[in-house]
Amino acid sequence: MDYIQFLFTGINDDEKDIVIALLAGIGFEGFEEENDHLKALIPDNVFDENLFNSVIDITLYNYSKSIIKEQNWNAIWESDFEPVIVYHPTTSEPFVYIRAGFHKANNAFKYDIEVTPKMSFGTGHHATTYLMLANMSAIDFTEKNVIDFGTGTGVLAILAEKMGATNVLAIDNNEWSINNAIENIAVNNCQNITIECAETIPEGSKADIILANINLNIITANITSIKNAATSNTVFLFSGIMLHDESNILNVITNAGIKIEKVFKKDNWLSILANV
Repeated sequence: MDYIQFLFTGINDDEKDIVIALLAGIGFEGFEEENDHLKALIPDNVFDENLFNSVIDITLYNYSKSIIKEQNWNAIWESDFEPVIVYHPTTSEPFVYIRAGFHKANNAFKYDIEVTPKMSFGTGHHATTYLMLANMSAIDFTEKNVIDFGTGTGVLAILAEKMGATNVLAIDNNEWSINNAIENIAVNNCQNITIECAETIPEGSKADIILANINLNIITANITSIKNAATSNTVFLFSGIMLHDESNILNVITNAGIKIEKVFKKDNWLSILANV
């Protein structure tokens, strides 16, 4: 399967965040940021030009469009991929080190995670995944049941198991992400993660901890299934939401009967720790 790449140039950080949020909502699966450039990729069989034009004011941005062959994707990522370093947000101790297989492990960090740098969203480079990784440090995963809704690369599910979770259900609706997550779970020798391809959390699922690093629209559309998967003491960690949508997402969460505990912010993005 080929991918369509859009290269946006002369775009500042605020504009990048807006474009990423808009494109993620219409099927774009991979983003790469560098200086004043942004690359966005989508499978060619998913791309809808009318939908693209409806969410992006093309007069505001300079961009080019090209075709990326699937077999070229690994080489592209491998040439650019740098390890992600996450420090504990309160103690500043080395917390998580996310690397590709061609990087050496870093024993200074409490958790070392290897991912194959493919197209799936969630390597830790973007602020949303970074916020999730950093704020997972405040949650006790020991012997807990976890749902990772929108697993992408599987990195959050992998960290959850490494932090002591005994049962992790990792959900995504994208076949590429599912295959990538399976590969990453295997290379990290995880034994307690189940992968499921689904649009929402399966009915009857229950978890002590629910991770949802997706976007405002998907969280809003699935807030009922997210709440229904909770027990009496479930902890939630949400991300993928832009700062200007803060009041919106807080209303969605509280109206569902979920209590906001703390809001974390990085760049133009936020993450929410909540409970029932």
